[in-house]
Amino acid sequence: MINESDKSLFRSAVNQEMPIDKDGDNKESNNNKKHWNKPFEDYTYLPKPNLSASDYVSHSQAGVSPKTLKKMKQGRIDYTPSIDLHGQKIEEACQSLSKFIHYHGDERFIHIIHGKGYNSDQNLSVLKSQVVHYLKQHSEVLAFCSCPQKMGGTGAVFVYLKANV
Repeated sequence: MINESDKSLFRSAVNQEMPIDKDGDNKESNNNKKHWNKPFEDYTYLPKPNLSASDYVSHSQAGVSPKTLKKMKQGRIDYTPSIDLHGQKIEEACQSLSKFIHYHGDERFIHIIHGKGYNSDQNLSVLKSQVVHYLKQHSEVLAFCSCPQKMGGTGAVFVYLKANV
């Protein structure tokens, strides 16, 4: 027979735990917290472009493994969600990026195609420059670099996101 003190101890332990969601539809115990937060909106716009079509871009925060960067630079990444920003104005592109990164916050890598900006003034890529500026501001972005030639070259970037834990 179970005594009352054992019963109360059990109840107090169980009452503090979240129920297990066997069907996957309990939003409160959903592991993907990023989908419930707001998309990133605290970015600024670059006053004028500073990158040309052929400029290779690479950026990483302290602590990102050189092995991960090498993997990105070589394009040795499994499936990555991709967004193509061709034809979007700066404001539209930043909004699209915010929504895209927010939606795919449970991924480790994403692929952004920004184009090279061959039709831009003074041979400087407006959209590419803004995407790089935006990514440097985003708190979920740990690293990014231009893609290998067969995956977009300097007209696209692979992005490494924080783990959703």
